[in-house]
Amino acid sequence: MVDLETTIAAVTVYPDRARVTRSGKTTLEAGEHRIRVSPLPLELLRDSIRVAGRGEATVLGVDLVTERQPEPSDEQVAELTALRDEADVALTELADADQAADARIEFLQRLVQKSAGQLAKASDERVVAFGDNLEAQYAAVHAGRRDRARLRQDKIREKNALERRLADLGRKNRPDIRAAIITVDAAHTATAELELSYVVTGAKWSSTYDLRIDDEGLNLRWFGLVSQQTGEDWPECRLELSTARPAVALDVPELDPWYLSTTAPEPKRRMRASGPRRAADAEMPLAAAAPAGALPPAPPPPPPWLEAESTVEHGATAATYSPQRAVAITSDGSDHRTLITALDLEADLDHVTAPLRSPEAILRATARNTSEHTLPKGRASLFNDSEYVGATDLGIWAPGEERELALGVDDRIRVERELVRRNASKATLGSARRVEMEYTITVTNHGARPTTVTVLDRLPVARDTTVTVKETVLKPQPADRDDLGILTWKQQLAPQAETTITLGYRVEAPKGVRVYGLPD
Repeated sequence: MVDLETTIAAVTVYPDRARVTRSGKTTLEAGEHRIRVSPLPLELLRDSIRVAGRGEATVLGVDLVTERQPEPSDEQVAELTALRDEADVALTELADADQAADARIEFLQRLVQKSAGQLAKASDERVVAFGDNLEAQYAAVHAGRRDRARLRQDKIREKNALERRLADLGRKNRPDIRAAIITVDAAHTATAELELSYVVTGAKWSSTYDLRIDDEGLNLRWFGLVSQQTGEDWPECRLELSTARPAVALDVPELDPWYLSTTAPEPKRRMRASGPRRAADAEMPLAAAAPAGALPPAPPPPPPWLEAESTVEHGATAATYSPQRAVAITSDGSDHRTLITALDLEADLDHVTAPLRSPEAILRATARNTSEHTLPKGRASLFNDSEYVGATDLGIWAPGEERELALGVDDRIRVERELVRRNASKATLGSARRVEMEYTITVTNHGARPTTVTVLDRLPVARDTTVTVKETVLKPQPADRDDLGILTWKQQLAPQAETTITLGYRVEAPKGVRVYGLPD
């Protein structure tokens, strides 16, 4: 049996699992050998193990076995216990030293108070000497405290590590470990390079975005958040993020026949589900000669920092992204963020307001995904220039698809909706009850740029044929209206310009019919 020491050379992370590749080298004599690779994660999928290598050898088989760790000896436990007790004694001595320092500080303070009257009558030389001595003692006490604080942190870390090792050794049911036994047949003595890959659950990655609107347009930065709790730490290695979903794309979907019957179906038994979850430099033109006495031109500002984007490989149904920076990911479930790509998207900006609901104007970007990337769903942080304005959930965004994005409230667009007239008449003999309402909506652009403001409002819709609704005034006429009474205006506003929309309607109902839903 040859124990092969391997390291993690590459990891491909899927939305709900990961494929880990380990590599190692060993020298094999001619003949058949059994190579042991351990430890491996307990949660790896047994049918996902694959072996590849370089060298004149043939892989005869791969077996996955479960091994129990050896029981700890009494000498190990005693040694670790003694070291832990020594750390406890050191921490107690440090605490005693801190108490002595507190007592000395208190003594010096009482000494200063007691000597204040005598020092007032003493010579300047004696006062200066007393002050220098007091300052030196204070400095020595505080320096000792700082040294002990650093030593205390070291001892606490040492003690915690010893307690973790003791807890691991003292477990009654010690965790098993997995090992792969690879049987190979070597043609002759040579150095063999072996790669072992397997799929493990407990790993995932998701997408987050930064959406930033500025004078240049809309910029989208796509980040991958990777976390894992597979039981093994991933060192800095080749990391790939794949959009493939191996747990979903297993079968081609088919439909069963749909039968109708006059016999009541039997109740189905409830089954419990199981299974894995899942830029070249340009030539600079020569500057024109400056006139005599003129100040030299100011140097150009330094260029902005470049960001290392991931490379991408597109497949038939998924894409794989490889970050340029190696990332070490510990098995503690913490998130590690890496930039996938930054995109400048085509976007048309306007404002949308529904003053019936809220007197605020929302800056909207109608953007098209002009990239080759299918952007997965994820949380998007919204920025207006450098100001954070909120967050939203971004759905799957395919290449060429158009999407509306709300980029936050723009306080430079002021909106006011006011009730200017309300008449209500009671029904008399042979007459109908009538209610008339009229509103004005005022929109003002206090910004420095022209904009288009989409204003939404509505007319009531009667569900009963005995109730009639008639519009009395719509000025200007809306650009769009639907059968549900929703009205849409699109107003072009220059900087510092204002527009007013007037909306009025009348509701009539027969005597004895009560109308619900009208405003009070």
